[in-house]
Amino acid sequence: MKIVVLVKQVPDTAEERKLDLATGQLDRESADNVIDEINERALESALRIKDANKGTEVVAMTMGPAEASQALRKALSMGADSGVHILDDFLEGADTGRTAATLAAALRSTGFDVVLAGNESTDGRAGVVPAMVAEHLQLPLLGSLISTEIADGAVSGVRQGEGGTLNVHAGLPAIITVTERFPEARFPNFKGILTAKRKPVTTLSSSELDVPASASRTVVVSTVERPPRAAGRKLIDDGTAASELAEFLVANRLV
Repeated sequence: MKIVVLVKQVPDTAEERKLDLATGQLDRESADNVIDEINERALESALRIKDANKGTEVVAMTMGPAEASQALRKALSMGADSGVHILDDFLEGADTGRTAATLAAALRSTGFDVVLAGNESTDGRAGVVPAMVAEHLQLPLLGSLISTEIADGAVSGVRQGEGGTLNVHAGLPAIITVTERFPEARFPNFKGILTAKRKPVTTLSSSELDVPASASRTVVVSTVERPPRAAGRKLIDDGTAASELAEFLVANRLV
């Protein structure tokens, strides 16, 4: 079985994230960039399947600038067998539509039985790219799962809803997205870090993938810096604080 895990390099969530006010794009230079933690959980799930089933191949795939190769090397040091890096200046600032079309084309090129991804990235938080990829590939999507099992040419899982849980299943190939309910990722060991340097990474351009040049691109027309947080209103109880608090809650539609 061949499992492709979609990984994305994002600014570290432990640091402050900013927009470049000139381009409207996320400023990726002012913070350390790391693999998105939800993608690491997806990779951990794939590696556990590999540990339990001999012959399973795990491929890490990313789309991003040259620096994104560091995310791939981290995935390889964790245990992925190979990597695919979609690298092309043409894709800079790609929106969800262009990203999904490119990833789908790359997946057609590499082949797979299962695609694993996080349910949403921590930088864009759109949460739609895996679904759009599934639509491009005309494959079932089992999204936002809290657990999953792959066996006998099929995948099943549990999805958490507001009113309870749903048991979902589909035949392979299929697209799966995981949530933070999945186990945390393992730490790369010393052997994994050394062997990662020898594992193959394939670089693909948009021209090799035959992605249409007319693919959609969202344009940010304006950006403004978030104003500093203003001080809150303080109520001093002189016997009327209760009524003032009630009036404040009603006026702001908080009750």
